[in-house]
Amino acid sequence: MKMLKIAAASAVVALAGCTDLKPLQAEIDGLKTQVSSLQSQLASAKSAADAANSAASAASQAASGAQSAANQALAAAQASQSCCDATNEKIDRMFKRSISK
Repeated sequence: MKMLKIAAASAVVALAGCTDLKPLQAEIDGLKTQVSSLQSQLASAKSAADAANSAASAASQAASGAQSAANQALAAAQASQSCCDATNEKIDRMFKRSISK
């Protein structure tokens, strides 16, 4: 009798264990779906990051070009100012000579 009770208890435990596997399998399937979704999102985020990096690189190159053009414009402006200062100095000397005569 005692053996029959142990066998019955073992059968109940085994059946209970089998029924618990179905919810666990459903959870595992759900987790697999979530992992797949996260992998897709990760790939999309990486693609967006790569595009942003490419855009940042292009912007940096454009900024370097603009800085170069600004430096050239500054050099031209300084040369023009120097020429203008020299011309004004010549004109001032000419007027001083004409007044002193």
